[in-house]
Order: sequence, then structure tokens, then C-alpha cells
Amino acid sequence: MIRPRLHDHALRWGARALGSTPSVVLRAVNGRPVVVDGCTLHPAVQASLRVMNDAPGARFELLPVEAAREHIEREAWTFASTLRLAQRDDIVIPTRSGSVPGRVYRARTYGAASGTVVYFHGGGWVLGSVDSADATCRTLADSSGLTVVSVGYRLAPEDPFPAGLEDGVDAFRWVRDNAARFGSRASTVGVGGESAGGNMAAVVSAVTRADAEGSPAFQILFCPVTDLSRKHRSYELFADGFFLTEAQMDWYAAHYLGDSGRRDDPLVSPLLADDVSGLAPAYVAVSGFDVLRDEGVAYARRLEAAGVPTTLVTHADQIHGFFNACGALRGARTAVADAGRWALATLAAAPAGDAR
Repeated sequence: MIRPRLHDHALRWGARALGSTPSVVLRAVNGRPVVVDGCTLHPAVQASLRVMNDAPGARFELLPVEAAREHIEREAWTFASTLRLAQRDDIVIPTRSGSVPGRVYRARTYGAASGTVVYFHGGGWVLGSVDSADATCRTLADSSGLTVVSVGYRLAPEDPFPAGLEDGVDAFRWVRDNAARFGSRASTVGVGGESAGGNMAAVVSAVTRADAEGSPAFQILFCPVTDLSRKHRSYELFADGFFLTEAQMDWYAAHYLGDSGRRDDPLVSPLLADDVSGLAPAYVAVSGFDVLRDEGVAYARRLEAAGVPTTLVTHADQIHGFFNACGALRGARTAVADAGRWALATLAAAPAGDAR
């Protein structure tokens, strides 16, 4: 947990002010809108990027890892949510290699729903924590009534692939096997995540697909990494200047894969899996101005072609990571809430006791 500085408080105030400023005013201030590939950048995001791109530490791939981690945590605090919940407790999740930290979120409407989301934060497998995902998890729990269990999996380069993934698999299985503790049944435990966390949620769904005790009931994938084997067209379109950059993705991948990981391994690039049939129903949300946009779309289409119930949502005017800005942007809160409502509908439509 960071200790906010005066500069952080100023940025937080500015982010909330931008989020509440009418679009017509922002358009007048911004001048010419940013239009790429038929998408027009949201005026609040356009204004925010002018500040974020020039902020100290924005090129965090040039920083030592610990400094980059602090930068991301401060950035997350800027957009943090103050939603009040019935429960927000830190827990310890046992894993094959020991344990990892977790955090449980229950909304004031807890009890209206019996499902649980095992959530994996973003940060390129190198950065991020349960703290950086706090705003998203609060919003997801509050808007849906679902219990959210956020997982602080191990990070690279200290623990490269497959360490973090193993933690993710173990965390899902532990929550599933202890579902009653979270007010759920094994058959109503799903997974979710953003960016690298979306990658982890997708791979956890695949790894546990044949578990006799039950596979995920659903998967929520916010701007997921699905293919490190090549750079899709959106890398060319949004290589720089739109928050997540091509250089940062290269930095993330190098740290995560280390000396032994392969970009074409389906446990790294789930888009390349031989078979994606029988996976959990998927909600795939991508941003229009994101290097990861096209691989997220490709994964959704691959799932759909394999008969997996799939909802693809494109937030055409947004950038990577906006799902974490729930404390400042109404659009982010709506996007996360929509995913939560989809999960509720998916659980309601599933046959009783269905664990696939």
C-alpha cells in the first residue's frame, strides 16, 4: 500500500474533475478529436492522456522493476474507488508452493446472488497487486452482488512463468473447493481478470476444464492478452501514446517468459490452443485504442466458432486499462457493472448443479 503524496492527491482530484466535466466542454478544450481506425477517443481520455504521457515514470519499462511497481500503484490510487461494501477482508490463499495474498469483497446486496468471481489483476505479470485492482473489484461486487476474491499471484521477474499461472490455478481450485465459505456453490464460481489477469483467467479456464470437481462457471476477460506469438494490427495502430505501449508489452513478455517460457505456448497464448471447445461462457471486453484489441477480438471469435457462449463488447472510445478507473470515470463503472450483470445472467441460465 502506497503513502499518497501531495502530487498524488492533485492527480486524483484532477481525474475526478475530468470524469465529471461535460464532454462538450472537454471537446472545446481538447481541440481536434483523436480518430484512429474509425474510433474516436473519448474526450476525457484524450485530456487525461496529455497528462499521463508526460508524467514522471510513464515510461516505466525504463525504470527498475520496483520503481515501476510503485508507479502503477500510485496510478491505481489516483483512480481508486471509495464504494462502501459489506465486507472487504484480506485473506491468505494456499497454493502448491506455499500461499499468496487475497482479498474478499462482498457488497451490501450480498445474499441476492450466490456466485463468486476469482479475479486476477493486470500489470503484465510483472506489476500490480490486489490493491491496484481494488476499484474494479469493488465495482464488480457492488454492481452484481457477487462475491469477488482477488488474487495476489506471484510476479515476474522474481517468479517467471509458470509461477503466477500456477498460483492462479490453485487459487481458483481452492475457492471452488471452499465455495460455501464465500456463499456460493462450486458450480457458481467463475474467473475474471484484466490484461495479464485476463490472460490468466482464460488459461485457468482451459487448465481446469476437465476438473471433476468443476471448471469455471464463466470467464470475464477485460482487454486480455491472448497471443504473444505475434503482434496483431492493433499493435501498429496504437504502438505509442495510448497508455499501454508496444515497448511495455515487450518488456512485460521478456520478464514473464524468462529463459524457459515460449510465446507460442497455449499456456501463454490461449488463442493458440488446439481446442477451445467446452470452455466457460465468456465475456470479452476490449478497448478501441489498445494494442491488445485485435487479439482480444480474435479470441472471442475463436471461442464463438467453437460453440462457447461468448459476448464480445468493444468500448470503441477507450484505452487499455480503463476498467481500473472506476473511481473517476462513469464509463468504467458502467463497463464493469455490465460484466457483472452478464455473469449473473449466465449463472441464472445455467442448469442447476452444472459445473461443466
